[in-house]
Amino acid sequence: MTEQTRDPRLVVEVLSEALPYIQRFSGKTVVVKYGGNAMTEDTLIDSFARDMVLMKEVGINPVVVHGGGPQIGELLEKLSIESRFVNGMRVTDAETMDVVEMVLGGLVNKGIVNLINQCGGKAIGLTGKDGAQIRARQLKVEHQSPEMTAPEIIDIGHVGEVEHISTDLIEMLAARDFIPVIAPIGVDAKGRSYNINADLVAGKVAEALDAEKLMLLTNVAGLMNAEGEVLTGLTTGQVDALIADGTIHGGMLPKIRCALDAVKGGVRSAHIIDGRVPHATLLEIFTNAGVGTLITDIPQDPNAG
Repeated sequence: MTEQTRDPRLVVEVLSEALPYIQRFSGKTVVVKYGGNAMTEDTLIDSFARDMVLMKEVGINPVVVHGGGPQIGELLEKLSIESRFVNGMRVTDAETMDVVEMVLGGLVNKGIVNLINQCGGKAIGLTGKDGAQIRARQLKVEHQSPEMTAPEIIDIGHVGEVEHISTDLIEMLAARDFIPVIAPIGVDAKGRSYNINADLVAGKVAEALDAEKLMLLTNVAGLMNAEGEVLTGLTTGQVDALIADGTIHGGMLPKIRCALDAVKGGVRSAHIIDGRVPHATLLEIFTNAGVGTLITDIPQDPNAG
């Protein structure tokens, strides 16, 4: 539908229906993990930036945490640096870490900041090293085969996990109407840099900020049951059961654990949403329909949003 053919009455109706959600979430913090198709397709990139600006304009405080794995891989290939993975995680030596910081803290981060600013927002890019926001420690990876009597500890270099999140800088920026855009790079007590999974960082940031929502953009429609149907509303207890019976497995498991931990840590709800859908974040916040799976600590009121 073009600008010339859009029915003004439809626009007014949509705004009116969104009003209760705007009133409910005004002043609340929403942490959004940005990645996947939403970061690589032009129409989705534009809709994401507009979503963040609109959320800020109606009084919601969005905080963006982004990934960038494909972009890191592309630059490593151009530099003839081999990429190796252990349990799905990139082995990150000092040389690779330099590339990670260039891509995540520079190219990707500033690209997102620029897009949001071009849409009328006020975004500021950060890494976890700015203001020592993300205190990290090295991630220990264990491997054990049936013939081994004890697990082997594999050193995958500068890959970290979150030890502590400091929110002072994020809260100061949000209070001054800026949209923080955070690259998932942490630093340890000795000043060493670590590449950290963006989902994990987003979840821990949401916990530290006592956020209303954690939204994880994915390349799938949401969490699905054995019949391939999207599970739209789940309690933490139901998610635990789905993990135990094997319904949740493979690549979706770490993302679901991240969302589950965030809700158990005090975030009111976590959403696994389909980032391939234009304006996915607005659909999830301002409509009953949604575009993914919602996880909360209590049974969800279908009219709660």
